[in-house]
Amino acid sequence: MRTVELLLDTAADLAIREAWRRLADAGLPSQARHRSPTNSPHLTLAACPELTAPIRWELAEVAAALPLPVRCTGVVRFERPVSVLAWALDLDPALAGLHRRVWEAVASDSPPQTLNPLHAPGRWSPHITLGRTRRAGAFADRRVPELLPTPPPALRLTTLRSYDTETGALEVLEPRP
Repeated sequence: MRTVELLLDTAADLAIREAWRRLADAGLPSQARHRSPTNSPHLTLAACPELTAPIRWELAEVAAALPLPVRCTGVVRFERPVSVLAWALDLDPALAGLHRRVWEAVASDSPPQTLNPLHAPGRWSPHITLGRTRRAGAFADRRVPELLPTPPPALRLTTLRSYDTETGALEVLEPRP
């Protein structure tokens, strides 16, 4: 699979890495434990089997719309199939529109059964993952928010990229010249 993700500005990246470090220091699941050089704070927009030429064409237009300012709304927890602790982002009209364009691009040239329904407009919850684990309830009944730095109230989404889950390769998706 190929993900379509947005990277963050330097200040937001550093704030998220600090949250990762604090979780790890407290012995909690943290993205800091993933030592892969491809591991960086990001916002996943969608995933598809491959980035075909038609998909790439549309994603180049999305990349041209960056950077995009967004607002962080606080800590959120998700359960099933894994426990996730994250900073939620406000799904304002600009972010919703950008996400819809990405979804329509990947859906336009991918078999429908290969797309994650949680990435579909109307179901997608924009967030930056701080920690995740297969242990149900790993972040429940803990004073986790007190461990974390205050989320940045505003951040900028700056770069569109794709991650190949089979090869581990990263690719920055540039706007058309």
